[in-house]
Amino acid sequence: MNVRITAPKTAAETTLAQQFAALKGVDADRAAAFAAFAASGLPTRRNEAWHYTDLRAAMTSAAPIAPTPDGARIEPARALLASRERLGAVRLVLVDGRFAPELSDASPPSLTASVLAAHPPLAIPDPVVALNDVFALRGLSLRVAPQESIGGLIEIVHIASAQAPVAVFSRVSIILFPGASAKVVEIFVGGGPHCQRNALTTLSLKDGARCEHACIVEDDAALHLESQIATLGADAELNAFAFVSGGALVRRQLFIRQQEQGAKIALGGLTLLDGSRHADTTLVVDHAAPHGTSREFYKHIVADEAVGVYQGKVIVQPGAQKTDGGMKSQAILLSPRAVMNNKPELEIFADDVVCGHGA
Repeated sequence: MNVRITAPKTAAETTLAQQFAALKGVDADRAAAFAAFAASGLPTRRNEAWHYTDLRAAMTSAAPIAPTPDGARIEPARALLASRERLGAVRLVLVDGRFAPELSDASPPSLTASVLAAHPPLAIPDPVVALNDVFALRGLSLRVAPQESIGGLIEIVHIASAQAPVAVFSRVSIILFPGASAKVVEIFVGGGPHCQRNALTTLSLKDGARCEHACIVEDDAALHLESQIATLGADAELNAFAFVSGGALVRRQLFIRQQEQGAKIALGGLTLLDGSRHADTTLVVDHAAPHGTSREFYKHIVADEAVGVYQGKVIVQPGAQKTDGGMKSQAILLSPRAVMNNKPELEIFADDVVCGHGA
């Protein structure tokens, strides 16, 4: 007889269930996403992808979900934007996870920026992604027209406006149609020690599209959970970089898939850690077509009693011949109490490839 012991729900999981039950107009997709989350619960060290970041233990409570921003939240956000140096030729703003057109620039004809009214569920078996599927509403949709090149930088500013405990769920969907190119930077600001953030960005690069994407985490959110999911068509190119200098517990997870031949993927980042902060970068690069190239290069500088994590996995599927993959993680420890966990992995199911990794 097989006996399955189920761990009792934590206070955070119980609150999340109550928040879901209070939602109105829940469709089948969101209900299925929450059922997937409820089946697994918050991840623990027993989950291989979360081995070094025990979210179940760290997330002792679930903050109230941020409401749709009103004037009392929009005006402070406007003041914050005015105090910051503009990085992009086009600035787009989300406040508490919702796209705020009144704070955003008008887009050029080749770029469509609008409210992401609905989004399909994502086939990623991860509880943090499932929670974003459930609670993220009215995010940002970006579309770059075929063969168009956006000349300047597109700046997406994520503002957390409340100082009281609040949970912010945001979704950004970026599609570059065939032959299009764009440079995008996402910046997270305003989050204080009571802020719990769950941000998700999807990138769809069609054949021949090129995207440079940067992410900057600089505020002091108690919990910063960020997922990036990208798919690349034939000869598409993605160059993504992250700079992490804030947050008490930061988890960035990337799921990148080369769907057609000839795609190029370059991922990198720099993380600065001090105090007792914890930052985790976990990624999976999936080569599912031949003649793909991928490079992953991440650096951490860890001081005091901080903890850094890098888990990188490159998968070369059967038939993905001529794949060229290289992965490296480097860290400097500035204290005898500082910790860095490195776990580079290769799973290769093709026989004509050049792949390597190091830490």
